[in-house]
Amino acid sequence: MRIDQSIPRIKVSDQEFMQLEHAINFDDIRTLARKRLPRIAFDFIDGGVDGEAGLARNRVAFDRYKLLPRYLVDVENRRQTVNLFGHDYASPFGISPMGIAGFFRPGADLMLARAAARFDIPYIMSSASCDSIEAAMALAPKTTWFQIYGTRDPHITLDLVRRAKALGVRVLLMTIDTPVMGKRERNVRNGFRRPMKMTPSVILQGLSRPGWTWRYLTQGGIPMMENWRPYAVEGASANAIADLYGEQTPAPAQTWSILEQVRKAWDGPLVVKGVMHPADALKCLELGANGVMVSNHGGRQLDSAPGSIDMLPAIADAVGGRMEILVDSGFRRGSDVAKALCLGAKAAFLGRPAMFGVAAAGETGACKVIDIMRQEIGLLMGQLGWINLDRAGPDSLLDLLDLRMGRN
Repeated sequence: MRIDQSIPRIKVSDQEFMQLEHAINFDDIRTLARKRLPRIAFDFIDGGVDGEAGLARNRVAFDRYKLLPRYLVDVENRRQTVNLFGHDYASPFGISPMGIAGFFRPGADLMLARAAARFDIPYIMSSASCDSIEAAMALAPKTTWFQIYGTRDPHITLDLVRRAKALGVRVLLMTIDTPVMGKRERNVRNGFRRPMKMTPSVILQGLSRPGWTWRYLTQGGIPMMENWRPYAVEGASANAIADLYGEQTPAPAQTWSILEQVRKAWDGPLVVKGVMHPADALKCLELGANGVMVSNHGGRQLDSAPGSIDMLPAIADAVGGRMEILVDSGFRRGSDVAKALCLGAKAAFLGRPAMFGVAAAGETGACKVIDIMRQEIGLLMGQLGWINLDRAGPDSLLDLLDLRMGRN
């Protein structure tokens, strides 16, 4: 695979680089991020909702499936290229949308965009990012996609669509799984809420992570949500814009009509993110969506929801190849991605590992995360007898539940 070396890389400290060199999997990356971030920031990334059963379920769900290898196949030359919405990408995974990345490291959104472009995989910028979609498209126009929410004022949603269209964004995603905000108990305990107060506990956390705190203070504190600056009064502060975002999202009164409006305003590939029910997938198809992303929001919305991988087969059966299926939530290994491909997904997307990577070591950390997954998928293809991703399918998968119940 050709890695684009023409994209400039932002340097990290020698200490961060040396620590990163010893990381061999995503657990190691998470540990590095935990050492760098104060608890209030680490828990925001790492946490789920309520009792966090959903986080565990996302991982356990993969254990239902085992991969079946085929041997004596020439696998010397393997290609993990995937075509998504008419464009080829170097690997069957990408980076999920994640809000306020700049809180964890200034400029994190653009670091993720550059890292994805370097490895030629999709990066989905969140409309709740700190850097703007305009800046991301200026740096990585071929690999940057854009994600939006429905807002209480639909004119804001449609203006975000307009901006994405004017910039030439390839793929637009609309997230539908946040009609109300889940109870994120770690955030409540840590005081991560608006307005944020500098309690003694938060101050002590900051003192224990001086590198992060120094960057936070010297970069102006709460980062600006640049995508939302056009919808605030001129000269609004970062805090005021964050408050505006909180007033506009979630939008509990929204219905399928907002998806219809977005579809009319957007003439490119449209993906609906957060679909967990086959009937909702069919409704998206009926309204003209080109794809769905099966997702339980990384276990950050409904704690009792099934794992995304649990619902993937039923949704794939329902749409019957009439739209492209993406998936996220809980992906940590190349084998997780392979299982998703066998179950009908075209690509899987990573959230927390990428955020931990950029928090731990900036753009270099994000590149490390992508490279770990890319290498794991390459090795796995060799072990399974896949020379390309066309080989992914039911023949390579053993469903343990079906086996226990005697189904073929």
